[in-house]
Amino acid sequence: MSEIKAAEVQAHGMGTTLVRPDWAPITLEEANQLLSRYPDLEPASALTWHSPRPFSSATIAATFSESLFIKRHHHSVRDKAGLTEEHRLIRHLRDRGIPVSDIITGASGQTAFEIGEWTYEIHRLAKGVDLYRDAVSWSPFLSEAHAYAAGDALARVHLAAEGYDAPPRAGRQLVSSFSIFGSADPRAAMAAYIGQRKALSDYIRNRPWEQDLETVFMPLFSRLEPWLGELEPLWTHNDWHASNLLWSDAELTGGTSRVETILDFGLADRTNAVYDLATAIERNAIEWLALEESDCQNVVHYEQLEALLNGYETIRPLRSEEAAALVAMLPLVHAEFALSEIDYFTGIVGSVSNADIAYDTFLLGHAKWFASPTGQQLLAFLEQRYGIQS
Repeated sequence: MSEIKAAEVQAHGMGTTLVRPDWAPITLEEANQLLSRYPDLEPASALTWHSPRPFSSATIAATFSESLFIKRHHHSVRDKAGLTEEHRLIRHLRDRGIPVSDIITGASGQTAFEIGEWTYEIHRLAKGVDLYRDAVSWSPFLSEAHAYAAGDALARVHLAAEGYDAPPRAGRQLVSSFSIFGSADPRAAMAAYIGQRKALSDYIRNRPWEQDLETVFMPLFSRLEPWLGELEPLWTHNDWHASNLLWSDAELTGGTSRVETILDFGLADRTNAVYDLATAIERNAIEWLALEESDCQNVVHYEQLEALLNGYETIRPLRSEEAAALVAMLPLVHAEFALSEIDYFTGIVGSVSNADIAYDTFLLGHAKWFASPTGQQLLAFLEQRYGIQS
């Protein structure tokens, strides 16, 4: 195996082109410093792949007898306590038969280690084919079979997560939470969310966020509000995209596709099943990055959306109240994570230009799109599917 040079590593940006990564790639020396804290693991001889994901650094390290997945976070994004929160959820799901990654335990029973300004974790390479390794967010499935399998797997995760009663994560970076529009008073909740995050607060004071909340988001919230009491709290994945799933190779040979392993619970929090399902639709069925192209009429993949929902409801049928909440939730589901992105871009990596994109294109743009003819068509499709009177 040949080692990938750091200078060759590129990352996903805010569009479709690769960019210079925010975080330097993990080095072989660094990997071996970490591996020395795992008595049962051998040192690495090479790093054979570097992840293009933007918010952390990750690599595959080859040892004499196996390959390992090493991930590194800046402590301001995820400290040891924050990473351990994710690991506890993953282990809960694993104990209930969900195919999640195998987190390796090191010295003193730890699964997360802090070294200098970094926090690390190591996973064994998981079962399955990484067919979407280079896929950017908001790109569709390769097939309806994949969409169906993804819906099936998501429903199984939701059933397995029932009874996991850890409290919601408190003010962590880059978490997809539901504290603003899950509240009876979004105005107060959004003010509190901003006030707890200095970088976001400093940035957003130059934006008409209160006016945007009133004109863009509150009309959408008024449709969701009647259904909030029907949504049971649940720990959820919150980044259910095809690239966070490993697949059987059956799709390549004409057989039945299935999800072999579920990856990356970094955005997980205590939200609800409808929120997670709406996120899956938002992540996979709508090609947001194609909206600026001249032909943006075919950005919704309806056949895949139908397959995703069919796969989900084969395992966990939606109650009528949940279905109504799903339609109302969809235009709002990305908002809170967009605010978290702004906080990250301004407070940690110092990119005001990316923060501007997160505010204008993601926070506002996604919500406003649902008022467009194409967005209204999508909501009407879901209303018709579930027999909802608008």
